[in-house]
Amino acid sequence: MAKILNLARLERKLKRLPATTQATIRAAMEKSADEIVALARRLVPVDDGALRDSIGWTWGAPPQGALTLGKVARSAIGKGLTITVYAGDSDAFYARWVEFGTKASAARASRQDSRYKRTAGVMTKEYGAHAATPAQPYFFPAYRANRKTAKARIRRATRQAARKVAAGG
Repeated sequence: MAKILNLARLERKLKRLPATTQATIRAAMEKSADEIVALARRLVPVDDGALRDSIGWTWGAPPQGALTLGKVARSAIGKGLTITVYAGDSDAFYARWVEFGTKASAARASRQDSRYKRTAGVMTKEYGAHAATPAQPYFFPAYRANRKTAKARIRRATRQAARKVAAGG
């Protein structure tokens, strides 16, 4: 996740930009997000396709339960200039487990819960053993592969928009 220096100063500058220049910046951000999403969809392991189909991008907040690349905290930087690349949704809730893997756990039999000493018959749930699942990263490698290109494209679009405004266009 990138750290933005002088965030307040950047926000003041973005507020002064006309809508046409913001459209130029948005187009560069959309193109970069499309490239990241396309690579992540190629890298993801496919079983039934639900996880692959859940990878996408949106302006603003991602769907509930999605794995995101990063968040801009304490600010609505540029209001309409917050883009989120995500993977997972209510159908593909296991996106994190595929990306990072899981740890093995032993079976646990049901037993009487010690928190309820005075009542009889309160039992904990029985759990079966679970084998470890190795990580199959697809999301962050796609981001890291496109990070420099995306930053350069957005910087270039911002510079061009600022020059256009300065020239009176």
